[in-house]
Amino acid sequence: MLSDRFGRSIDYLRVSVTDRCDLRCTYCMPKDFKGYEDPPDWLTFAEIERVVGAFARLGTSRVRLTGGEPLTRRNIPQLASRLSSLPGIRDLSLSTNGTRLARHAEALKAAGVSRVNVSLDTLDRDCMANITGRDCLPVVLQGLQAAREAGLAPVKINMVAMRGVNDAEIDAMAAFCIEQEFMLRLIEVMPMGETGQNTSYLNLAPVQRRLAEKFNLKPQALELGGGPARYWTTADGKASIGYITPMSQHFCATCNRVRLSVDGTLYLCLGQEQQYPLRPLLRGGASDAELEQAIRAAIELKPQEHDFNRQPEKIIRFMSQTGG
Repeated sequence: MLSDRFGRSIDYLRVSVTDRCDLRCTYCMPKDFKGYEDPPDWLTFAEIERVVGAFARLGTSRVRLTGGEPLTRRNIPQLASRLSSLPGIRDLSLSTNGTRLARHAEALKAAGVSRVNVSLDTLDRDCMANITGRDCLPVVLQGLQAAREAGLAPVKINMVAMRGVNDAEIDAMAAFCIEQEFMLRLIEVMPMGETGQNTSYLNLAPVQRRLAEKFNLKPQALELGGGPARYWTTADGKASIGYITPMSQHFCATCNRVRLSVDGTLYLCLGQEQQYPLRPLLRGGASDAELEQAIRAAIELKPQEHDFNRQPEKIIRFMSQTGG
């Protein structure tokens, strides 16, 4: 098993297939941002498959396709099929903003994607347009239905909680997800880039207590998906609400993931600068053994914890550049 110098097993790789997106969420990417990676610098599908294969041989079993918005890159179901077929990969999932999910849900399921996380910060159409820069709520809701019908399960809803923006809508979102049997994950905003640093932070601890009482939620003992969320479930067990709290109650001690950006850079922590470029090896004739050795060396750079609380201005790159 691949592990870091603090004894944490690294069994989860998040793979960004693009740094581009068809939305401009206020906490993620500036509206006028143009600093994208050039397509020749993107990892090809063959290069992505090679990196994921190397991680799998080292014991990593979970892979998530991310962006930007991954479904803006062509032929993602084809890539998913290649990755889901690799020995050792037992969980392939995808994060999306949902705008293109309706047209791709069935193909993703057929390609081996087991489940999707859909970013949805509000059920109010005007608020959605203000957050994302686009009137897209109806098409995202269509995507959720298509994912359910395709058998992508569970469907997880990611809601970034922002004070003064959508905090008054959290209870309504919880009620919606419980009714629809979607899995809601409430996320504290992280100070990544000026967009994240300029977004009003909301501590989720009081929210968790309020929703537990209102919806009669109990702590969920089972691990759900390998990510950092701490879950609470309804009495009938049909719906869950998770809390991702990097600011108020960080989960660094159990962090099990690293991120591969679209240009082949391994980022070892969202809140630190440690990184390791793999593209030069991939395009320089490195053997599989050399690639695996480089991955092990990269994992040794993984820091013990982030600096979001001590140095909230430290990370100037945007989330879309790192890979969600």
